Amino acid sequence: MPHPLGIELLTVLGMGPVEHVTLAADLGCSAVSMGLTQLPFNPHGYAGWSLRDDAGLRQELKAVLRERGIVIALAEGVSVSAEKDASELAADMDLFAELGALRVNAVDRGVERARAYDQLAALAGMARERGMEFSFSFCPAFTIGNLEEALKVVRHIGEGDATVLIDSMHFFRSGGTVRQIAELDPALIGYVQLCDGPRKGGGEYMQEAMYSRMIPGEGELPLREFVDALPRGQMLGLEVPLMAQAESGRPAPEYIREIVTKTRDLLA
Repeated sequence: MPHPLGIELLTVLGMGPVEHVTLAADLGCSAVSMGLTQLPFNPHGYAGWSLRDDAGLRQELKAVLRERGIVIALAEGVSVSAEKDASELAADMDLFAELGALRVNAVDRGVERARAYDQLAALAGMARERGMEFSFSFCPAFTIGNLEEALKVVRHIGEGDATVLIDSMHFFRSGGTVRQIAELDPALIGYVQLCDGPRKGGGEYMQEAMYSRMIPGEGELPLREFVDALPRGQMLGLEVPLMAQAESGRPAPEYIREIVTKTRDLLA
């Protein structure tokens, strides 16, 4: 079974949600990841948007999702922090459920470990109550920094109530190996995000992660082996922000088509 592809929120660098879904469908992808507001960087100068504040835009988005056969495979922009309690995100969770999101993903922003565990558990419960799956991302720059630490959180929450999102950059940069993926219970893998890059970074980690990842097949990560070790049919969200290309004036649909094409070539 081939791996279906999705186009992630970070890849489209501020594009409106309706255009994002339309582009994914035009490129033969199955899904998108979606946040409720435009990202804080917008190199293409798209019109600002907010699914929180614009009920009309929510209706447009639901219509285009239905018409083009695309799903919101991942709801993004949910995080735990020292300042905000998970309960304050109830309205956002309601909106994601209204939009038909299949899965909510959360990240910790470097908060104290016990608080991260408890807040992620609370978010998992909120997602479950609304009929959505729940995953969380690990990242070397956050409190939950690698796969082993992430699995401890899953055990804390309950294996039936949470899974891990595995981002190829974060996974390999945190010391992960293909063998770990092959030996991991497939039920613990909720979602996978794919990009390429050097095996070792040379600059500020989150700057690279947010702005300058590489197209699958163009870096040093063992992506073909990584994907081969994943469960059959696992959705692969393409998280490949190419800020330099965007700032050069190259149209987003052009370079995103290149991302999709080269990923398919790599996995063929």
